[in-house]
Amino acid sequence: MKRPFPREWEEILRGNVALYKHLPEDFRERLHGYINVFLDEKKFEGCGGLQLTDAMKVTIAAQACLLLLKGNPTFYPRLKSIVVYPGAYIAKQTSYVGGIPVQTDSARLGESWNSGELVLAWDHVKQESMDIRDGHNVVLHEFSHQLDQEDGSADGAPILEQASSYVAWARILGREYRELIKKVEEEHQDIIDSYGATNPAEFFAVITEAFFKNPENLNRKHPQLYEELKLYYKIDPLRWL
Repeated sequence: MKRPFPREWEEILRGNVALYKHLPEDFRERLHGYINVFLDEKKFEGCGGLQLTDAMKVTIAAQACLLLLKGNPTFYPRLKSIVVYPGAYIAKQTSYVGGIPVQTDSARLGESWNSGELVLAWDHVKQESMDIRDGHNVVLHEFSHQLDQEDGSADGAPILEQASSYVAWARILGREYRELIKKVEEEHQDIIDSYGATNPAEFFAVITEAFFKNPENLNRKHPQLYEELKLYYKIDPLRWL
């Protein structure tokens, strides 16, 4: 039996998740069911003094499930818990100087691990989920990493339905990734965030943000890239934004 979606949760989505208001009705219904499953399966933990509320959990779950609207979701099988800080948090970062590991503090807004944990900064989650045009969304970014990591490696290539699809994926995303690196090196601006030039995994996460938050410009400037993401996510944000 299909579980009803609480009316107060729907009000939370209308207030906190700008994309929700633009979804077609059938997608909204599907999203409601996915949110119920997600909240049943995943554990939320507040850190840094943050007291988690239903509004926070529903806001995060809705955006995580936006990436699953293509159907037949596995609900991020490697993910066990979502850790939420009130704002940017400090994490240890290891770099190598002359072959010697050196640990430094790094301020972060989110992280995704294939060991079962995902970390988010709530102030950025709320700000970016309410702004439909800024092109950034830390929840979409980190959960796209989870999709990427489902096959065990973070390489910018999530699991595709057909083996033959990997050829076009590698050709188009590989070319676009190299072009972004060149633009960053030459200090040229692009609608794709320069952080995507870090590595293929970050490139996939950044273009996922642009696909959902800036589809018009992504489609105009990078039509083949947009088409690949449309085929993968099985939705077309241009139709409802």
